[in-house]
Amino acid sequence: MNSYLYLFVNLGALIIPFIYSFHPKLLFYKKWKSYFLSNLITIIPFIIWDIAFTEKGIWGFNPNYLTGLYIWNLPIEEILFFLCIPYACVYTWHCFKVLLWRERFIKPKKWLNYFLIGFSLFMSFIFAQQDYTFLTFLGLAVLLVYLTLSKTKWLSSFYLTYLVLLIPFLIVNGILTGTGIESPIVWYNDLENIGIRILTIPIEDVFYGMTLILLNVTLFEHFNKKIA
Repeated sequence: MNSYLYLFVNLGALIIPFIYSFHPKLLFYKKWKSYFLSNLITIIPFIIWDIAFTEKGIWGFNPNYLTGLYIWNLPIEEILFFLCIPYACVYTWHCFKVLLWRERFIKPKKWLNYFLIGFSLFMSFIFAQQDYTFLTFLGLAVLLVYLTLSKTKWLSSFYLTYLVLLIPFLIVNGILTGTGIESPIVWYNDLENIGIRILTIPIEDVFYGMTLILLNVTLFEHFNKKIA
C-alpha cells in the first residue's frame, strides 16, 4: 500500500471538492471549462520547473511511495499533484465567492500587495544562490507586480482564501515531506533553500503554493469573464 501513498494524497485532496462541484448552490462543474483552461496553461511552466529541478537534484521523489509510472522524469503522481491540488483550491475560491461575498470582493489593500512584492524581491536577492528560494520568490514577485499594475480588485480576497487553504496545505504538504511517515515522499536538497521548515515543510513551499494557486485563480477569473 505504501506505493500508492502519493496517489492517495492527491485523490484525497480532490474527492470532496469534486463531489461538491455538483452542489446546486455552487455549480462549480459549470466552471470546468474555465478551470481546465487555466490549469492547462499554469501546469506548463510548473512542469518544466519541476523537471529541471528534479534533474538538478534540488528535489526528488521516494520510489517507495510511488506506483512506478513516469512521464519524462516525473512520477505520474507529481503530475497529478498539479491537477488535483489546484482543483481543490480553485473550488474553494469559488465557494468563498458564492457563499461569502458573491461579487462583492473585500476592499483592496494595496499596501499588502506592495509589502509582498517587496518581501519577495528582497528574499530572491538575498538568497540568489539558493535556486529554489530564488525562483520561488522571484516568480511570486513578478506575478504580484503584474496583478497590481493591472489593478486587480480581488487580490485581498485571494489572500484571505489562501490563509484558509494553508490549513489543508500543512496537512497535505506535511505528509509529502515526511510528517507522520517513515521518510518523505518528496525530499529537498537543503543547499538549495533557506533551510527553515514548518515541521517537515520547507518555508519556500508556502510561497511556491501561493504562486501556483494565484496563477490558476488569475486565469480562472480571466476565462470566466470571457466564457460567461
